[in-house]
Amino acid sequence: MRLIVLLVCSVLAAACGSNSHDIDPLPETPAPQGATEFGARTDLVDAHPIEIQGWSRAGDNRIALHFETGTPECFGVDAVVTETADAVGVTVLGGTLPEAQDKMCIMIAVTGTLEVPLQQPLGERIVTAGEPH
Repeated sequence: MRLIVLLVCSVLAAACGSNSHDIDPLPETPAPQGATEFGARTDLVDAHPIEIQGWSRAGDNRIALHFETGTPECFGVDAVVTETADAVGVTVLGGTLPEAQDKMCIMIAVTGTLEVPLQQPLGERIVTAGEPH
């Protein structure tokens, strides 16, 4: 009988999936000193997700995302923000600037920040990488 109860509980838990309380939030960290401020670019070549190292509050309706990328002379970033009542999901996309496609670029890591607007004040919502569930 216990085996059947355990089996039923396991199936129900798997079927229900996770909720927003099971999501690991990104760490809220102070803005890195000396970080390069990037502006959002929607025209990036070969845009791909890059790791977000943390975030900080930049106002009631803005957050600053912290990451590493290439030099701003050759590389740019953009962000996708998805908001729910409980969470703000963010993805930073990095890629080559169109004007730098045929240019020699040095390959060094640059600590960067990108401020993104929110539709509603952050309040007590959590910030997560990717779309919130």
